[in-house]
Amino acid sequence: MFLIDLVSMIFFILLVICVLVGVA
Repeated sequence: MFLIDLVSMIFFILLVICVLVGVA
């Protein structure tokens, strides 16, 4: 469960970065 939460958090962070880069 810890690994799933870690992967989900990393994926969410990467998605946010992509959105910020796209907007910028």
